[in-house]
Formats: sequence, C-alpha cells, structure tokens
Amino acid sequence: MFYDYAELEDGTQIAYSNVLDDGVVEVSIERPIELGFDSARCVLPAFEWSDIEGFTDDDMAYLDTFVHNNAPLILRLAREASKNHA
Repeated sequence: MFYDYAELEDGTQIAYSNVLDDGVVEVSIERPIELGFDSARCVLPAFEWSDIEGFTDDDMAYLDTFVHNNAPLILRLAREASKNHA
C-alpha cells in the first residue's frame, strides 16, 4: 500500500509504502506526461534508485536531494502506517 507524501509544482507525485517485510520503505515517484507517466522508485534507507523512466539526470539529482532531505519524515510516517495496519 502506498500513501501520498507530496506533490511538486510540476505535478510530480511522491508516495511511500508502509515498512515492508525486509524492513525497507519504497518511495514511488510519478510525473504525468501526455501519454502516461515518468516514474522512478527509491528504496529507503539504502537510497537505491530503480525503474527510472523519463526523468533527466537533472530531475534525478533534484529528486535524490528531495528524498534524502525528507527521508527521516518518510520513514517515520511509514513506521506509523505499518503500526496502524498491523
């Protein structure tokens, strides 16, 4: 299950999962485009990016900084969500 976290000025949506069985939290990023979405995934706390489609290197640098700056809050919210759905 994913929970909305933020919407950036360009419509990019950032969402996070509850804490998964292996102790990680997945961050999903999608930006609407004409025929679908640009997308990327990041696994916390390792900050491992995958499934990057449509984002430029500059976009990814910004998103990486955003996720790093917001990781403590995202992780806390994910832990709370996991407790509520246990």
